Amino acid sequence: MAAAMKNLVAVFTAAFVATTVAGAQTHHVVGGDRGWDVDSNIGSWSAGRKFRVGDKIWFAYSMAQGKIVELQSKKEYEACDVSNFIRMYTDGIDIVPLNGEGIRYFASSKPESCKKGLKLHVQVEAQAQDQDQAQKKAQMKTTGVETTNDVSDGDSAAAPPTPSASSPPLTAMSYLTLTVLPFTLYLSYWII
Repeated sequence: MAAAMKNLVAVFTAAFVATTVAGAQTHHVVGGDRGWDVDSNIGSWSAGRKFRVGDKIWFAYSMAQGKIVELQSKKEYEACDVSNFIRMYTDGIDIVPLNGEGIRYFASSKPESCKKGLKLHVQVEAQAQDQDQAQKKAQMKTTGVETTNDVSDGDSAAAPPTPSASSPPLTAMSYLTLTVLPFTLYLSYWII
Protein backbone atom coordinates (compact mmCIF):
# COMPACT_ATOMS: atom_id res chain seq x y z
CA MET A 1 0.00 0.00 0.00
CA ALA A 2 2.72 2.48 0.98
CA ALA A 3 4.87 1.49 -2.00
CA ALA A 4 1.98 2.07 -4.42
CA MET A 5 1.30 5.50 -2.89
CA LYS A 6 5.02 6.37 -3.01
CA ASN A 7 5.20 5.41 -6.70
CA LEU A 8 2.06 7.40 -7.45
CA VAL A 9 3.45 10.49 -5.73
CA ALA A 10 6.78 10.10 -7.55
CA VAL A 11 4.97 9.96 -10.91
CA PHE A 12 2.98 13.09 -10.10
CA THR A 13 6.07 14.90 -8.86
CA ALA A 14 7.92 14.16 -12.10
CA ALA A 15 4.91 15.08 -14.23
CA PHE A 16 4.40 18.44 -12.60
CA VAL A 17 8.05 19.36 -12.58
CA ALA A 18 8.00 18.70 -16.32
CA THR A 19 4.87 20.78 -16.90
CA THR A 20 5.83 23.78 -14.77
CA VAL A 21 7.09 26.69 -16.83
CA ALA A 22 10.17 28.44 -15.41
CA GLY A 23 9.26 31.73 -13.80
CA ALA A 24 5.57 30.88 -13.72
CA GLN A 25 3.70 29.05 -11.03
CA THR A 26 5.33 26.24 -9.10
CA HIS A 27 3.60 23.02 -8.14
CA HIS A 28 4.75 21.86 -4.70
CA VAL A 29 4.04 18.18 -3.92
CA VAL A 30 3.89 18.30 -0.13
CA GLY A 31 6.36 15.88 1.41
CA GLY A 32 8.10 15.16 -1.90
CA ASP A 33 8.25 11.49 -2.91
CA ARG A 34 6.72 10.30 0.36
CA GLY A 35 3.73 12.62 0.12
CA TRP A 36 1.62 13.64 3.11
CA ASP A 37 2.84 11.06 5.59
CA VAL A 38 4.00 11.15 9.22
CA ASP A 39 7.35 9.67 8.15
CA SER A 40 8.00 12.29 5.46
CA ASN A 41 9.01 15.07 7.91
CA ILE A 42 6.86 17.84 6.47
CA GLY A 43 8.73 20.48 8.51
CA SER A 44 12.08 19.65 6.88
CA TRP A 45 10.47 19.41 3.45
CA SER A 46 8.99 22.91 3.71
CA ALA A 47 12.03 24.59 5.29
CA GLY A 48 13.59 27.07 2.89
CA ARG A 49 10.87 26.68 0.22
CA LYS A 50 9.42 29.78 -1.36
CA PHE A 51 5.66 29.75 -1.84
CA ARG A 52 4.38 32.54 -4.08
CA VAL A 53 1.00 33.78 -5.19
CA GLY A 54 -0.05 31.66 -8.17
CA ASP A 55 1.74 28.51 -6.96
CA LYS A 56 -0.18 25.35 -6.10
CA ILE A 57 0.42 22.86 -3.36
CA TRP A 58 -0.46 19.22 -3.90
CA PHE A 59 -1.41 16.92 -1.06
CA ALA A 60 -1.09 13.20 -1.92
CA TYR A 61 -2.12 10.91 0.92
CA SER A 62 -3.85 7.69 1.83
CA MET A 63 -7.09 7.78 3.77
CA ALA A 64 -5.29 5.94 6.59
CA GLN A 65 -3.54 9.27 7.32
CA GLY A 66 -6.91 10.97 7.71
CA LYS A 67 -8.22 13.95 5.85
CA ILE A 68 -6.51 17.33 5.62
CA VAL A 69 -7.99 20.41 7.23
CA GLU A 70 -7.11 24.04 6.77
CA LEU A 71 -7.06 25.93 10.05
CA GLN A 72 -7.80 29.56 10.80
CA SER A 73 -5.03 30.50 13.20
CA LYS A 74 -1.50 29.83 14.36
CA LYS A 75 -2.88 28.98 17.81
CA GLU A 76 -5.07 26.18 16.39
CA TYR A 77 -2.18 24.99 14.22
CA GLU A 78 0.32 24.79 17.07
CA ALA A 79 -2.17 23.07 19.40
CA CYS A 80 -3.40 20.70 16.65
CA ASP A 81 -6.94 21.85 17.42
CA VAL A 82 -8.69 20.61 14.28
CA SER A 83 -12.23 21.11 15.56
CA ASN A 84 -12.79 24.55 14.00
CA PHE A 85 -11.36 24.17 10.49
CA ILE A 86 -12.00 26.48 7.52
CA ARG A 87 -11.92 23.76 4.86
CA MET A 88 -11.52 19.98 4.67
CA TYR A 89 -9.78 18.13 1.84
CA THR A 90 -10.85 14.53 1.31
CA ASP A 91 -9.88 13.33 -2.18
CA GLY A 92 -6.50 11.67 -1.52
CA ILE A 93 -4.91 14.07 -3.99
CA ASP A 94 -5.90 17.66 -3.39
CA ILE A 95 -4.65 20.69 -5.29
CA VAL A 96 -4.68 23.92 -3.32
CA PRO A 97 -4.07 27.13 -5.26
CA LEU A 98 -2.20 29.86 -3.41
CA ASN A 99 -4.17 32.87 -4.61
CA GLY A 100 -3.23 35.49 -2.04
CA GLU A 101 -0.40 36.58 0.23
CA GLY A 102 -0.35 35.51 3.86
CA ILE A 103 0.04 32.45 6.05
CA ARG A 104 -2.08 29.33 5.60
CA TYR A 105 -2.21 26.43 8.04
CA PHE A 106 -2.88 22.79 7.11
CA ALA A 107 -3.03 19.75 9.40
CA SER A 108 -4.12 16.13 9.50
CA SER A 109 -7.72 15.79 10.63
CA LYS A 110 -6.43 13.27 13.18
CA PRO A 111 -5.02 15.24 16.15
CA GLU A 112 -2.57 12.44 17.01
CA SER A 113 -1.08 12.56 13.49
CA CYS A 114 -0.92 16.36 13.64
CA LYS A 115 0.96 16.17 16.94
CA LYS A 116 3.45 13.77 15.30
CA GLY A 117 4.27 16.48 12.73
CA LEU A 118 1.67 15.94 10.01
CA LYS A 119 0.99 19.64 9.57
CA LEU A 120 2.18 22.42 7.30
CA HIS A 121 2.19 26.20 7.48
CA VAL A 122 2.75 28.05 4.23
CA GLN A 123 3.92 31.67 4.04
CA VAL A 124 2.65 32.84 0.65
CA GLU A 125 4.70 35.71 -0.78
CA ALA A 126 3.99 38.06 -3.67
CA GLN A 127 5.27 37.18 -7.12
CA ALA A 128 8.85 38.33 -7.71
CA GLN A 129 7.75 41.10 -10.08
CA ASP A 130 5.22 42.31 -7.47
CA GLN A 131 8.00 42.42 -4.87
CA ASP A 132 10.22 44.47 -7.21
CA GLN A 133 7.40 46.96 -7.76
CA ALA A 134 6.77 47.23 -4.01
CA GLN A 135 10.47 47.88 -3.39
CA LYS A 136 10.51 50.61 -6.07
CA LYS A 137 7.45 52.28 -4.50
CA ALA A 138 9.06 52.14 -1.05
CA GLN A 139 12.28 53.63 -2.43
CA MET A 140 10.33 56.42 -4.15
CA LYS A 141 8.56 57.28 -0.88
CA THR A 142 11.84 57.47 1.07
CA THR A 143 13.99 59.20 -1.56
CA GLY A 144 11.40 61.02 -3.65
CA VAL A 145 13.11 59.67 -6.79
CA GLU A 146 11.36 57.26 -9.10
CA THR A 147 13.50 54.47 -10.48
CA THR A 148 13.03 53.43 -14.07
CA ASN A 149 14.42 50.89 -16.49
CA ASP A 150 17.30 52.01 -18.70
CA VAL A 151 15.24 51.43 -21.84
CA SER A 152 14.54 54.47 -23.97
CA ASP A 153 11.29 54.91 -25.89
CA GLY A 154 13.05 53.86 -29.09
CA ASP A 155 14.17 50.60 -27.45
CA SER A 156 10.78 49.68 -25.99
CA ALA A 157 9.84 47.58 -29.02
CA ALA A 158 12.92 45.44 -28.46
CA ALA A 159 12.30 44.96 -24.74
CA PRO A 160 11.08 41.51 -23.79
CA PRO A 161 7.42 41.23 -22.81
CA THR A 162 6.56 41.29 -19.13
CA PRO A 163 5.46 37.87 -17.89
CA SER A 164 1.77 37.58 -17.21
CA ALA A 165 0.53 36.80 -13.72
CA SER A 166 -1.99 34.38 -15.18
CA SER A 167 -1.36 30.66 -15.53
CA PRO A 168 0.64 29.56 -18.55
CA PRO A 169 -1.22 27.70 -21.28
CA LEU A 170 -1.47 23.96 -20.87
CA THR A 171 1.12 21.98 -22.75
CA ALA A 172 0.63 18.56 -24.32
CA MET A 173 2.23 17.02 -21.20
CA SER A 174 -0.23 18.94 -19.00
CA TYR A 175 -3.18 17.58 -20.96
CA LEU A 176 -1.76 14.08 -20.74
CA THR A 177 -1.22 14.43 -17.00
CA LEU A 178 -4.72 15.80 -16.42
CA THR A 179 -6.19 13.00 -18.51
CA VAL A 180 -4.25 10.22 -16.79
CA LEU A 181 -4.67 11.63 -13.26
CA PRO A 182 -8.31 10.59 -12.65
CA PHE A 183 -7.73 7.13 -14.11
CA THR A 184 -4.61 6.61 -11.98
CA LEU A 185 -6.42 7.76 -8.85
CA TYR A 186 -9.28 5.41 -9.58
CA LEU A 187 -6.93 2.46 -10.03
CA SER A 188 -4.84 3.32 -6.97
CA TYR A 189 -8.00 3.49 -4.85
CA TRP A 190 -8.94 -0.07 -5.80
CA ILE A 191 -5.39 -1.41 -5.62
CA ILE A 192 -4.65 0.09 -2.21
